[in-house]
Amino acid sequence: MNTIHVAGGVGVADTAMASYDAALADANLHNYNLVAVSSVVPAEATVEAVEAAPDLGPAGNQLTVVEARRTVGPDDAVDFREGGRAGAEDAESKRAPRRRPDVAAGLGWATGPGPGLFYEVTGEDPDDVRERIEAGLDAGSDLRDWELPDREVHVETAAATPDRFTTAVVIAAYGESEPIL
Repeated sequence: MNTIHVAGGVGVADTAMASYDAALADANLHNYNLVAVSSVVPAEATVEAVEAAPDLGPAGNQLTVVEARRTVGPDDAVDFREGGRAGAEDAESKRAPRRRPDVAAGLGWATGPGPGLFYEVTGEDPDDVRERIEAGLDAGSDLRDWELPDREVHVETAAATPDRFTTAVVIAAYGESEPIL
């Protein structure tokens, strides 16, 4: 493994799993069995952001990943009155309108001499996701006392779709896939 490819995608479908699969397809990572690991970048690896992952081996292989994933469905509307957000009040009911949340998934990485770190965050606001990624990378590098000056962030966003599930993913795929059997 020399290169870790970071790719993101968005999917919309009738079920949560189908929207996740569609988001993986958007990132070209849908034909692998993903094996999640924690967030350390090996010292000998390079991290490369790509629009879609290249071919990383045969379908059905296992692929080591760090993943940020958020899915919202038809029942995930936000009530402004309960959620404390500002919104126009409905004159008839005196209730704040309900809205579908946005979907944001982000992955940041920090590298330098030696090993590095990934940090994954999900939420509704892409700016908030970016801020929390930066804070997480700072905390992780401070905890390890590592100097990690080279940083990047990839955030995928989508407006949730009424009556369907919407998923955003950002995945760091470590090297090539390997046979699972």
